[in-house]
Amino acid sequence: MLEEFKGWLEARVGSTPPKGLLGTAMNYTLKQWKRLVVYVDDPNVGLDNNPAENAIRPFAVGRKNWLFAGSPAGAKASAALYSLVETAKANGLEPYRYLRFVFDRLPYAATPEDYRKLTPLYLDKNEFEAANPV
Repeated sequence: MLEEFKGWLEARVGSTPPKGLLGTAMNYTLKQWKRLVVYVDDPNVGLDNNPAENAIRPFAVGRKNWLFAGSPAGAKASAALYSLVETAKANGLEPYRYLRFVFDRLPYAATPEDYRKLTPLYLDKNEFEAANPV
């Protein structure tokens, strides 16, 4: 189907005004053809970038909120919290449950190792699940 579509584009691109919307779209598609069809040969490449768009949406929305952080220290704290939440998500943790777990144990952390064990990457999953039953 893609090869048929490419043939159709190539056959009609010369008879379509290049500055019109259709001509612009056709020329762009042909110039980007290798990038367009890469998903056919590589199963790791998705047909669209919706997962990436959805992952960065909280940051795009948050940008406006960061204008009202109150101070550079407030903005830094917001950025740290966003990073922690997104890292929890990337490690398969539900953010609310994870934050409750961390905030319960944070007052008892005394060494760098204690803090490291509270990060999503080094979290003891068994302890987390025992403390946070679904």
